[in-house]
Amino acid sequence: MYNFLSFKTKLTEVEDWLGREYLSIRTGKATPAVLDSVMVESYGARTPLKHVAAIGIEDARTVRITPWDKSQLGAIQTAIEAANIGLSVSPDSSGLRAIFPMLTEERRKMLIKLTGDKLEDARISVRKEREKVWEEIQEQEKAGEMSEDDKYKAKDDLQKMIDEANAKLEALSKRKETEIMS
Repeated sequence: MYNFLSFKTKLTEVEDWLGREYLSIRTGKATPAVLDSVMVESYGARTPLKHVAAIGIEDARTVRITPWDKSQLGAIQTAIEAANIGLSVSPDSSGLRAIFPMLTEERRKMLIKLTGDKLEDARISVRKEREKVWEEIQEQEKAGEMSEDDKYKAKDDLQKMIDEANAKLEALSKRKETEIMS
């Protein structure tokens, strides 16, 4: 029989990739994940924001950023503004507030289209992996390492895994679309 372990790992990697991509799509609701790409100039080195400050959700549209060192407030504000992620930043006595603007209907439609594009990219990756595995199965059968019955059983198992993976990807996409529209 064919060993699907590396194939299952690839499917998990594709699902994780899609999840990370969806985290980076801003929906108008406060989420600290949007700030993951922000790099702050801290003591002469570029450091991820989460390494120089505590980040938490204050309300539905506001993320609270509290630096470990208050002297870093200016550098953090500059880094968030330079990241050009569409947040307005306002400093106060103990830190910063990053405010998420409301989404327009046009922006929502664009984000849903982007969500669909990311889903299609993930599906393409799954199809490529399926083709590689199917070729390997056929080669094993030609080399006499597996019987024809085993080949077709492996093909059925492969299709079941593909269907499960596509269902998971679709569920991630539907959840993100619901988040965007609410």
